[in-house]
Amino acid sequence: MPYTIPAAPAASRTPSLLHRQLQDRLDALARIHRVPGAQLAVHTGTDVFAAHTGTADVTTGSPFTADTAVPLGSLTKPYTAALVMLLADDGDVELDTPVAEYLPELSGTPRVTVRQLLSHTGGLPTGPDSDTAATTTATRYLTAVCTDRDLLFTPGTDFSYSNAGYVAAGRLVETVTGMPWHEAVRALLLEPLGVLAAFVDDASPGRPVAAGHAVNTATGQAVPARQNLAPLEAPAGALLASALDLAALGSALTGRSDLLPPAVAKEMRRPETAARPGTLADGWGTGLALYQKDGRVWCGHDGNAQGTSCHLRADPESGVVVAFTGNAGGATALWRDLAGELGPLTGIRVPAAADVADRGRPVGPPDCTGTYRNGTTTYRVAPGPDGAPALSVDGDVPLRLVCYADLSCDLRDPATGRLEPGGRFHRDPATGRVDRIQISGRTARRTDDG
Repeated sequence: MPYTIPAAPAASRTPSLLHRQLQDRLDALARIHRVPGAQLAVHTGTDVFAAHTGTADVTTGSPFTADTAVPLGSLTKPYTAALVMLLADDGDVELDTPVAEYLPELSGTPRVTVRQLLSHTGGLPTGPDSDTAATTTATRYLTAVCTDRDLLFTPGTDFSYSNAGYVAAGRLVETVTGMPWHEAVRALLLEPLGVLAAFVDDASPGRPVAAGHAVNTATGQAVPARQNLAPLEAPAGALLASALDLAALGSALTGRSDLLPPAVAKEMRRPETAARPGTLADGWGTGLALYQKDGRVWCGHDGNAQGTSCHLRADPESGVVVAFTGNAGGATALWRDLAGELGPLTGIRVPAAADVADRGRPVGPPDCTGTYRNGTTTYRVAPGPDGAPALSVDGDVPLRLVCYADLSCDLRDPATGRLEPGGRFHRDPATGRVDRIQISGRTARRTDDG
């Protein structure tokens, strides 16, 4: 059924009143969460409401406008996925064909298909760190990390979020179209959507852009954060866009624009049965995260660059789209608060994050002590000072693990003591041994018993 805007108490609810209320809440929440600037766009299926607030860059003092483009981080990935899907619709790519048939650099993983790249079900590692990626080419990068030796699981059987998979998807676009990825996304997606392209490596974007920001812990002041994405990772995270730009993409993903044929949009939203993304979303399609709310399945994606937080949600049933951008790390909490307030304000109950089911009381940990690896990233589970298991990643400060009977786990924030959804362990069905851990959607394979 379509959404309806609820009536205002003791007064008629006019679009101008709703817009003012959305603007007031965005202003207030940006102050509360110390976010210099933010944008919100809400497409009800018939009307568009947009609001923006604050400063795009604290160094220059430039204002945040409706047209300001924000570094999207991983919200670039749905654009790259849409490019591949358009090529598949034209018959230039077969989704269930091994990617190695198009890209020789993936010959080390001959079983991984195009569809598995887009749905993060190919078992590919996340990829090398940014410093390593900055000094190599896409071909060498993919040849190094996309090998059967480094696969995290049999392709098509589980989920692990992978930037390497989207570097490969970008190379696939370049190979098939003969255009650099930047040019392909500009010509085939952004221009048809009426969006002026902007990229993190673009010195003259031709439109206002926002800087990301971090908060100085000593002074509480926001300071600019430099974007450090390696050029070869552009298909995974190089785009900048406004909330209104994202809303235009959201409408296309519901099949309500001329950009994507409805059948293509539907295919992108079709859940992959093997995709268990854990804390990232409730499911995953061919390039899109899936979220559940009140019996509806929304599609979209989240993205974080250095000091930014961006979010897109679209409801295929009603055509409702909600898009948000913010230029500080605290914008993630701002988004969640704002999404919660959209229900009372607009009648739109939008899922801000994955739905965490009641898992009962914590239980003793599984036999999980040991070392786990995803490419060059090392996860270590070891007893903490109180004997309870704790997780450290690449030697960082260990975080206490709280485990549940379904093998899911939470992480205890040392600053606040709050439990945050962490991920899950996996048992090998043949041996019963815990052989993998998934944290924030990234799976690591157990390499020893510690």
